[in-house]
Amino acid sequence: MSATKSVSVDFEIFGKVQGVFFRKYTQKRALNLGLGGFVMNTSKGTVVGRIEGEQKKVKDMKQWLEKTGSPKSRIDRAVFSEEKPMTQASASGNKEQKVALSKR
Repeated sequence: MSATKSVSVDFEIFGKVQGVFFRKYTQKRALNLGLGGFVMNTSKGTVVGRIEGEQKKVKDMKQWLEKTGSPKSRIDRAVFSEEKPMTQASASGNKEQKVALSKR
């Protein structure tokens, strides 16, 4: 029996993603998938964050971020970077107005 591979990936979402409850829906979707990380608005009108968890669930979340989002959002582009294996959850840092995706 093989262990489940956990990964983390950073993301930035471009389009109409602020003022449309994008962070709230992102948090809800991540919680439903059992993922961790954070999500926050940027001063340039995008949403950035990190997804952490089981590789298959992270893949599902990436697809949701790229294609679905919140009901009133318009996603023009999703950029994913820094995908790497995880040894432990690391949703920490000092960024302001960060919304945790799950409670760990």
